[in-house]
Amino acid sequence: MKWIKDSELSQTSASALKCSVNSSTHHGFSNVNSLHRELLRVIMIFSVFTLVILFSAGVIADDSQSTPEHQFPQAKSFVLNDAQGNEWSLAEHAGKPIVIHFWATWCPYCKKLQPGLERLRLANLDSDLEMIAISFNEDKGAKPAQVLKARGIGMNTLVEGDSVAQLYGVTGTPTTVFINRAGQLVWLTRISDPDSPKLDQAIEFLLSE
Repeated sequence: MKWIKDSELSQTSASALKCSVNSSTHHGFSNVNSLHRELLRVIMIFSVFTLVILFSAGVIADDSQSTPEHQFPQAKSFVLNDAQGNEWSLAEHAGKPIVIHFWATWCPYCKKLQPGLERLRLANLDSDLEMIAISFNEDKGAKPAQVLKARGIGMNTLVEGDSVAQLYGVTGTPTTVFINRAGQLVWLTRISDPDSPKLDQAIEFLLSE
């Protein structure tokens, strides 16, 4: 279903109103008021109908994507290496809550977000939370591991992660994925605010299950 924005509704109303006025020049001005009343009635009915659908669908103006409870998709398995050639497999970390931070060294919004993720990682060192970064879409010669270390970020980063980004439908940076202990993808967000309370809430949700 195509959602009709307010601006589109306004354009539709204006076009319909214009047609009504043009028609009145041929049929007499006596019909203008009745045509306008009918037009307004149709617009009001359509507006209310659209709002009901939007609210019933739970549409939220946010920069994140989530899946309804009990309908979480399974996170897709993958294997990648870090800069030292050490292999990291999602399957080997099954049963743990996992946060995956998709990023690139050239991305300023990633740099902005990373201290917030690092804060959450350090605050939950006594839990079984796993936090990993995946570098992708990098410039030639980029050194992601060195960049993170220079920024004071302690999480490990996997490199050459373009195939995994594609596997998860990630098209932009930063994108952060939250996977619960059941291996389900429970949240995907493009938040870049390191102090966003939604990040804390997502971690709490992962650890509470």
